[in-house]
Amino acid sequence: MIARTLFLYFLILLIFRIMGKREIGELSILDLVVFIMIGEMAVIAIEKTEDPLLHTVVPMLVLMIIQILFALLSLKSETFRELVDGKPTIIINKGKIDEEAMRKQRYNFDDLLVQLREKNVKNVADVEFAILEPSGKLSVFEKEKGKKKQPSLALPLIKDGVIQEEHLALIDQTNLWLRQQLRKRGYKDIKKISYCTYEDGIFYIDEKD
Repeated sequence: MIARTLFLYFLILLIFRIMGKREIGELSILDLVVFIMIGEMAVIAIEKTEDPLLHTVVPMLVLMIIQILFALLSLKSETFRELVDGKPTIIINKGKIDEEAMRKQRYNFDDLLVQLREKNVKNVADVEFAILEPSGKLSVFEKEKGKKKQPSLALPLIKDGVIQEEHLALIDQTNLWLRQQLRKRGYKDIKKISYCTYEDGIFYIDEKD
């Protein structure tokens, strides 16, 4: 039993290391499922010493391969990435709470207030933007006190060559406006742009390798 425990311990460490640092940094739903399944397999293998270890090692390796393939696929496909990991949701936009977005995420005001307190934000009125991340964490951007100009949020307008229409709508701009602005700067093919943001009249554009 001790030998099995040590073997599985180092095997799981190796598997998690191969799956990448992202697995340690934050857990998506897919990550959580894989971690739970691997943990359960290890417990069963330690308790049932009469079963060959191969019956546990093979499923673990299969899960590792599936996880790596899904990670590679999520790099290539934004649709798949959003399906598996979800996408950020703006809960507070320019100081106004978006109740519809909260309902879609089954996120209530108690959840909001708790997470704001965890960020040392005492008053909702002090928040300019609040974004509910796919991991469930709340990213908060407070209003800049003592300044006339309100802070803006550099939302991605293009990710992996795909225009983010909902983000354009949030800044009251259109697909045509974005394409015109990019052409002025010498970018004719949207698909060649990996990432693009716009803030205070300034574009940040990163082309694909």
